[in-house]
Amino acid sequence: MFEHLREDLASVRERDPAARSTWEVLTCYPGIHALILHRLAHAAWKRGFYWVGRFVSHLGRFLTGIEIHPGARIGRRVFIDHGMGVVIGETAEIGDDCTIYQAVTLGGTSLYRGEKRHPTLGKGVVVGAGAKVLGGFTVGDGAKIGSNAVVVKPVPAGATAVGNPARVLDPERDSAREQKAEQIGFSAYGVTRDMDDPVSKALHGLLDHAVETDRRFEVLVKRLEAAGFKLDGEVEATDAFDPSRLSKMVD
Repeated sequence: MFEHLREDLASVRERDPAARSTWEVLTCYPGIHALILHRLAHAAWKRGFYWVGRFVSHLGRFLTGIEIHPGARIGRRVFIDHGMGVVIGETAEIGDDCTIYQAVTLGGTSLYRGEKRHPTLGKGVVVGAGAKVLGGFTVGDGAKIGSNAVVVKPVPAGATAVGNPARVLDPERDSAREQKAEQIGFSAYGVTRDMDDPVSKALHGLLDHAVETDRRFEVLVKRLEAAGFKLDGEVEATDAFDPSRLSKMVD
């Protein structure tokens, strides 16, 4: 237990720029206190002392504002930052080196006992403030859950999920959208498709349409050049123009 505590303190010092000393982390960080009490509660739970486990968990909730069921399994070097309002359910599993911010819920959608009702977080997962991860699925290693996201299905390793309901970002498509926004003088930084603002949604629709139009033009130009047409200012052809041939290339 003391070895785990040393690792927890070191990981907080490494990940939180506000931490000035190990003593400060040990005495003033509720996430550390919640983990210490959870390990005691979990040890009692595994040995069949269920009431003791629940009571220690209840004390932890009272003292820290972080509710962790004694049956939950938490790995090493987990950092619960701020922590107020965090809820972690009975069958939840949290891998090593995860970071969980305030008001996060690792909850369940089923009321049946004896089954996996709560999520499993792989190693190095980051869950943003206010996010809700609901269900007995897995969030892959290194994945990121955006603030206030509501995740109800698996997230691949290394992916980023945002929104309500959460969607996994497509880096290639989002990068193309950002480039098109810069070309037309509009920055979509900080604006997501899932915002309620209808103007924002319309702008993203226009950007997506522009990106798709550019892609189609690029495909068309490549097929024309492959067919012998030069499109560098003057249209020349090595053979006679055949409209039916052009229609086949477009299709």
